[in-house]
Amino acid sequence: MLASGSHRRCTIRPGLVTLGAVAAVVAVGGSSLAADATKQVTFSKDVAPILQAKCQECHQPNSIAPMSLITFQDARPWARAIKERVAARQMPPWHIDRSVGVQKFKNDMSLTDEQVDTLVRWVDGGAPQGDPKDLPPPKPLITDNEWQGVRDGFGRPDLVIKSSEYTMPPEHQDVWYRPMSDIPITEPRWARMVEIRPTNLKGRRLLHHAIAYLVLNNDPEAVNTGTANGPDRFRDGGDPVNRRPQLMEWAIGKGYDLFRPGTGKLILPGEKISWDQHLHAVGEEITAGSEIGIWFYPKGQEPKKRSYLIGFTGLRTARMLDIPPNSLAQTEGFTVLKENALIENFQPHFHLRGKSMQVEAILPDGSNQILSYVGNFNFNWMTNYIYDDDAAPAFPKGTVIHVSAWYDNTRANKNNPDPDQWVGYGDRTVDEMAHAWMNVVYLTDDEYQALLGQRKAKIAKTTSNEKP
Repeated sequence: MLASGSHRRCTIRPGLVTLGAVAAVVAVGGSSLAADATKQVTFSKDVAPILQAKCQECHQPNSIAPMSLITFQDARPWARAIKERVAARQMPPWHIDRSVGVQKFKNDMSLTDEQVDTLVRWVDGGAPQGDPKDLPPPKPLITDNEWQGVRDGFGRPDLVIKSSEYTMPPEHQDVWYRPMSDIPITEPRWARMVEIRPTNLKGRRLLHHAIAYLVLNNDPEAVNTGTANGPDRFRDGGDPVNRRPQLMEWAIGKGYDLFRPGTGKLILPGEKISWDQHLHAVGEEITAGSEIGIWFYPKGQEPKKRSYLIGFTGLRTARMLDIPPNSLAQTEGFTVLKENALIENFQPHFHLRGKSMQVEAILPDGSNQILSYVGNFNFNWMTNYIYDDDAAPAFPKGTVIHVSAWYDNTRANKNNPDPDQWVGYGDRTVDEMAHAWMNVVYLTDDEYQALLGQRKAKIAKTTSNEKP
């Protein structure tokens, strides 16, 4: 099969991989320090460029982070916290495990080992400022509700569709706001990228997640039919894998969905967006909704393949989840691919007790491949890991996508609002669920074999070029 991920059997328990990663970072830092102990690391010359490249987008005044890291005066009081967070790889919010699965991503915001080592050495060396003349030119501050796609150089979206807005009082239980929006197009258009954001900056405090469903206009191919589950799995009829098609699922901390070249989402005239928005009260009255930006393929360059957004579930039976008080728990779900499939991304989705998620492919020949594993999930960062085009896993029909999920309903979980409560399945934040959101492209047998051949040829060419 493909060499894009690990093929070894891997049994993982929450916490083990994270601790190993921390130990590896410490080892890297220790060896580098011994090799270059005479070089002083300063904020101006060494640290500021790293913070500017990987941290300041959030860590600036009036942004979502709790402190600014723009200047030395901003960062110096947080030096010890910076060391702890980067050494444990809690920040930046890129929590995918670095020892198993696919490791090449289009949107990788993580620190390199060298960058972690630099930050750790700066703090261990007393966090000096250095010469201010060594500072890099400042980056412009983000002062508005800008699209992540614009910041990353994709230009303005071709179409923006807004929902109506909801006014949430300062104190209130969770609200699910479900308005409808028209899509103002007069001819079929293919989306190459989509992004959802709150309609204003304050809305980023209010809106936890939003799903934009497509209300179709005579387009049966938009409905996912490439996956299947056991006949008794969803006795209530609510199969989350094959329900109405989704244009995008967004949650706090997530950016855009960038589809693989030659794939996208087809939108037809007369279709609508049905919104599903989860809102929280935050102590002040806020009025906000959601909006989706759509970047279209140029006319005449339309793709031939649809990308289907699928929530592969980590539960054997829908709505059957039982997490006792003060306990750890584990669930798993199995989904059969009825068609050859290429998987474009991975976004784990839990609520407050979610701890770890692993996605594994069990192939028809009995072999297995780990796609991705997140060992220290953070409810505040629903990071979407977009695989590089050459690394995106592809599997033959009959492959089983196995999602394993772990939960922490103890006091050790800092996000846990009440470890003495029983937790079941539900949409409320205090309830729990487990989904692996992945965009999937289905391939014919000829297309699948051609992709395998292209990748094998590329690997062979790379190997040949590396030989002395």
